[in-house]
Amino acid sequence: MASTLPVDPAHAESRTRPPPQLIERLSWSLGIAAIGLWMAVTVSGTIGARREVARFSALQAAAVVDAAAPDQSLWSPERVKAWRETQAQKSLAPLALLRIPRIGLEVAVLEGTDDWTLNRAVGHIEDTARPGAGGNSGIAGHRDGFFRGLKDIRAGDGIEIESLTSVDRYRVERTWIVDPEEVSVLDPTAVPSITLVTCYPFYFIGSAPQRFVVRAVRTETALRQKGS
Repeated sequence: MASTLPVDPAHAESRTRPPPQLIERLSWSLGIAAIGLWMAVTVSGTIGARREVARFSALQAAAVVDAAAPDQSLWSPERVKAWRETQAQKSLAPLALLRIPRIGLEVAVLEGTDDWTLNRAVGHIEDTARPGAGGNSGIAGHRDGFFRGLKDIRAGDGIEIESLTSVDRYRVERTWIVDPEEVSVLDPTAVPSITLVTCYPFYFIGSAPQRFVVRAVRTETALRQKGS
């Protein structure tokens, strides 16, 4: 009959209890896992919150763009698409606002005449007088965009140029058609004037061969009061 050796009670307890090193390792592992889980939840929540803020900001921006959208009923589909694409990009502050009440036009005047500028506004032509200043201020716009309505403008129509310092009113004297090389239409004038330029014919398919020109002379200037 096999016999068993007697077991010391203290030794038996030490065999059933995990060693201190193992307990320490488990504690560290559990602690690191808990910290990792907390970080994951926190980072995920932060990223999610930022994503929702970004989505909300985008919706706000879209609402502002839609509210400020010009009347595009006469625009070509390509020009409408180009206008929408430029709204996501920042630009310099406008020089002025151009208004032609009879044809329902109100548009910002930006500096320059590159495609990006003319897709989102009308542009001040380089080396001409600034809008609202003395001399001849040249302003260009796309015939299938903001300046489509110029097809209906006529002598005697009123035009306004509103800047930060004044509101200048003009009266259309004449319209005429020139070749693109006829840059003399932008020469300085003896009286304060604005010259609007766009391609012509208005509904020509492809690159239009001529330019439609509107000349208006200033009739009145109203200075803006500070704070108004």
